[in-house]
Amino acid sequence: MKEIILNHPLIEHKISILRRKDTSTKEFRELISELAMFLCYEALRDAKLETIEVETPIASTKGYVLNEDNYAFVPILRAGMGMVDGVLRVMPNAKIGHIGLYRNEETLEPVEYYCKLPKNIENKTVIILDPMLATGGSGSEAISMIKKRGVKKIKFLSIICAPEGIERIEKDHPDVEIYSAYRDSHLNDNGYIVPGLGDAGDRIFGTK
Repeated sequence: MKEIILNHPLIEHKISILRRKDTSTKEFRELISELAMFLCYEALRDAKLETIEVETPIASTKGYVLNEDNYAFVPILRAGMGMVDGVLRVMPNAKIGHIGLYRNEETLEPVEYYCKLPKNIENKTVIILDPMLATGGSGSEAISMIKKRGVKKIKFLSIICAPEGIERIEKDHPDVEIYSAYRDSHLNDNGYIVPGLGDAGDRIFGTK
């Protein structure tokens, strides 16, 4: 498994603002979107390009373009929706799917309630979006759901990850690449990332 953590002063700066409990809903959303854009940029480093001819105002030259139809973003509802605008700034014509999972508060295991994926998903590189990779249960389940549709190449983008979540994905899906803006220290007894930033979904949508 390949795990990439974005070590950069600008990331550290934005994560610190994101963590503050008094950061406004508006600013929180904007920061999640910006960090998602940075993560997507890094995750597409191995993207294959097609050669085209380009006419500049001065001369003809070779150009290189990405076939955006080869990619699909799949946010895990609902917090993953906060990352969609950011990744679409990088690849505006990519297809979007949705996976709905909620965590059973007693077992901490995911429960599926919705799955809608683009056509020909098996031929695309799928990039799963979830701001918090905590226990890894929802992430692992989402990956399994996508693999059942025949998808061969999957990447996972999270803003904050915990070692427990990384270990779960590595155990269940060693072929999946994980990209995170920051790796925190551990989970508490309730399965929340420490120090974390609280419930990302509630903070994105202002529901608490």
